[in-house]
Amino acid sequence: MSINQRKIKRIILVCVVSLSPIFLFSQTLLEANGVPNNTYELINSILAPPAYPAEETPDQFDPAFGRHIAEVFDTDLNQYVFEFYIHSSVANELQDESTGDTDRQRCEIKTYASSPASLKGVSGDNVTYKWRFRVPVGFQPSPNFTHIHQVKAVDGDDGNPIFTLTPRYKSTGNQLELIYVDGRSASNNINNKLASVDLSLFTGNWVEATEKIKVDSLEGTYSIVITNVKTGTTILSYSGSNLCTIRATNSFIRPKWGIYRSITSLSYLRDEALRFNSFSVGKGLRTNLESFTDQKTLKATISSTGNKLLFEYTLPNSGKVEIDVISMNGQKLKTIYSENNQESGFYQSSADISDLKSGIYIIHLHSGNYSQNCKLIIQK
Repeated sequence: MSINQRKIKRIILVCVVSLSPIFLFSQTLLEANGVPNNTYELINSILAPPAYPAEETPDQFDPAFGRHIAEVFDTDLNQYVFEFYIHSSVANELQDESTGDTDRQRCEIKTYASSPASLKGVSGDNVTYKWRFRVPVGFQPSPNFTHIHQVKAVDGDDGNPIFTLTPRYKSTGNQLELIYVDGRSASNNINNKLASVDLSLFTGNWVEATEKIKVDSLEGTYSIVITNVKTGTTILSYSGSNLCTIRATNSFIRPKWGIYRSITSLSYLRDEALRFNSFSVGKGLRTNLESFTDQKTLKATISSTGNKLLFEYTLPNSGKVEIDVISMNGQKLKTIYSENNQESGFYQSSADISDLKSGIYIIHLHSGNYSQNCKLIIQK
């Protein structure tokens, strides 16, 4: 073992590119990559089978505008992100393409029954959804509903979403509401406001949401934390138990992101462009390695020459270790580090990445059931 791969007893500070949480079974990531004319194809390659597109957009009603989800370069994050468009001023767009309803419209992404099992939450599962979004300055929600995130059930009683993040117009100041619909009986099938915060805390700022759900019809749990990406300040936090997070007649739950709004009060609304990125769907049981998440155990940065990746990690248990470079569509490109039998502890090493082109990649560490991911952005 070379000197730069030896076990280190002290912490060495490096730039943290990104970190995804630990899951025992699976994790799916979706990041914009800026490839022209490939946005829907990228989204579908991650979230949906070929026959069922992941996007529900007004493209059919407003073909002159073109695609209603694009990839744009965001100067705050210094990377490409997804931008979702919806219009209140285009007559032929004032309809829900998914249902044909004329009192609502949507521009969202989601998964389907035939999507990979790792993207569907069934009874007994523990799922974590993580994503970033930015509400634009001047965003105008409806006094009825304007959902920007839903946890929706499939099959059976699937009319109302189970959880939503809902900006809402208020004469005293617009709010972002966390709404829950119990659904255990007809009398419980009503909106329950779990939390509400001033929408101005979100506008113009990138925020990161982490949502955790134990899927159960009687004893489910739910939590969400939303923080300001720049300052790390917590803007919204909620945790609850003994919740109905899947109804008895449902097959599975799934996340939806985008804009889904009522247009019965059209005069309140405007054309909008809402940004999202860094979607993560994790499924499986949390291990007793939870504390390693807080320690950000996989960290990476690019050397000053741009040809080497410098990385460090903490291994909780002895075993075989492999670190791979993964493309944004999930393809393994190369193995940059491998050790057949490594003791638990803290390590640092380096790898040649001169053959990688400009783009966004995932650095994936796995050792038995333990895994960590971080994002790598290369600009040449």
